[in-house]
Amino acid sequence: MKSIAVMQPEYFADVLALANQVHGDNYLDLAKLTALYQRGIKHNINANFVALADSRVVGYRLSYAAGQWPLDEWCSVKLWPVPADMMAYFKSVAVAPELQGQGLGSALLKASVSALNQQGALAGLAHIWRESPGNSAERYFSKAGAKLLKVHPDRWLHLSETAGYICPLCGNRCHCSAAEMVLSFVGTV
Repeated sequence: MKSIAVMQPEYFADVLALANQVHGDNYLDLAKLTALYQRGIKHNINANFVALADSRVVGYRLSYAAGQWPLDEWCSVKLWPVPADMMAYFKSVAVAPELQGQGLGSALLKASVSALNQQGALAGLAHIWRESPGNSAERYFSKAGAKLLKVHPDRWLHLSETAGYICPLCGNRCHCSAAEMVLSFVGTV
């Protein structure tokens, strides 16, 4: 039986293993996961979730609360439908490969949207991996109602160069692009 639960530190080891399996070696480590996790908690509401099957982590969603994440050169703020301080951020998601396509990613997104909305966010932004197999990540986010704002080439190259990120497609020099997409929370909760 599969269920969605609020992410807690007790799940971190399994989340790390799944994240690095799905996204590539050195994608996350304990220090980075801990920092990402903390950005998702606001007003004592945690917007980070795990999917469990027989108490084993088979999926996760890390999200940042509005006002608790850094804007960077890949943020097209002028294109956003809400002010920056009302925009949450969908940082990372992964589902075990053998369970993909069964609705776990959508269930994790729905749980995060509900929590982020309770925190006061009006929308959420993501930089979607366009080179995911069959561009499934962009299709999944579009199906949830997200709108494409802009495409950013070489979005994760800096992580290869500075943090040792090894892309599952490109190796040690990631040239994958990101679709900057926004999901409005109006009418979603």
